[in-house]
Amino acid sequence: MNQKNQSFPFHLLLAVFILFFVIKLFVNKPVIPIFGFHGILPANTPTSQLQNMHYPEKDLEKILEHFVSNNYWFLTTQELYDYFLKKQKKVPKEHSSQKPIMISFDDGYKTVHTNLLPILSKLENKYGKKIKVVLFINPGIMERKESTSTHLDCQELREGLKKGFYDIQSHGLNHKNLMTLTRRELVKELQQAQIKLRQCTQDLDPQQQVASHLAYPYGASNKQVRHYASKYYLSTYLYNDKILDYDCKQNYYEIPRIPVNRQMTFQQMLEIAEGFQQDKSLQKCEAK
Repeated sequence: MNQKNQSFPFHLLLAVFILFFVIKLFVNKPVIPIFGFHGILPANTPTSQLQNMHYPEKDLEKILEHFVSNNYWFLTTQELYDYFLKKQKKVPKEHSSQKPIMISFDDGYKTVHTNLLPILSKLENKYGKKIKVVLFINPGIMERKESTSTHLDCQELREGLKKGFYDIQSHGLNHKNLMTLTRRELVKELQQAQIKLRQCTQDLDPQQQVASHLAYPYGASNKQVRHYASKYYLSTYLYNDKILDYDCKQNYYEIPRIPVNRQMTFQQMLEIAEGFQQDKSLQKCEAK
């Protein structure tokens, strides 16, 4: 009996050590949450005009402030590609202690200019740090001249780029489901989107990083879409509620993103960002 009691502390210590190792391994798993927003709902939006896919302004400011005050690294599409996917560049020293995250907005809604841009400026003035957000834009929609347009125009897009807040990328020319198009239509959607976005921003983008990456409209892709996308873009993004594990063998044309709508609470988004929901939403690695 005495011998059994003497061995108990050792077994307990061993169990605690194993548990600590497992938790440490899980918490430090090489993951990057990529959040996909759409438009922004102002605080005074009438109930009848609430759209599920848009996100409340006050909650957006709250989560962005949390990220910037807790030392997150707001990745651009090119930074994700260079440092975590291709891994051809070493993470800069100034970012080595930061937690990487990506914040993206699809479709180019005008509320990005009227509601998001002031938040980004306000947080930069408060914390002395610049938040980069990725805008996946349909330039065919952007060019429409309706006076009541709900989407950004080129000048508004340029303003955020000039201030250093925007990473402007492609969402196809006219937000068409790329899987339903003929090859000729598909090439036009991919190629013309890139050309028009670069024409809009050319004097502000000497390295031509604008429209180097693509988010599939509706998250829809197949083998043909990916094949032609690879001719014009370095990488492409899905909309599939998965978290990127950048230690996986990567298909650069199927990068996972997490859809965000007004049903997602601040706490849920925080849990995803901090890694507490990785068990159910982590991207599965391909065989290496």
